[in-house]
Amino acid sequence: MAKTSDALKIIEKMNRNNPELQEMVAESAINAEVAQLIYEARTKAGLTQKQLADLIGTKQPVVARLEDADYEGHSLAMLQRIARALNQRLEIHLTPIKQEQHV
Repeated sequence: MAKTSDALKIIEKMNRNNPELQEMVAESAINAEVAQLIYEARTKAGLTQKQLADLIGTKQPVVARLEDADYEGHSLAMLQRIARALNQRLEIHLTPIKQEQHV
């Protein structure tokens, strides 16, 4: 395999044979995706973190944590409160895990 400086390719190669590391990377990706979804929905609605916090009955630092990609405490109840406050519907999907094929 040719050398690369692409960080994602390097991480993929490093964790290819490490299921525990693969799981950690997958969980981190989900946390980052949820944080990004909350941020995008809030900013699209034209709200500050404090305004959203007021709508969902919490404090601004809580919203800041929810929008932090490293935060691991997202709850379904809080996501539903955010969705309702932004006049949105929360949808959750389960998808099959892709099985890597080794050639």
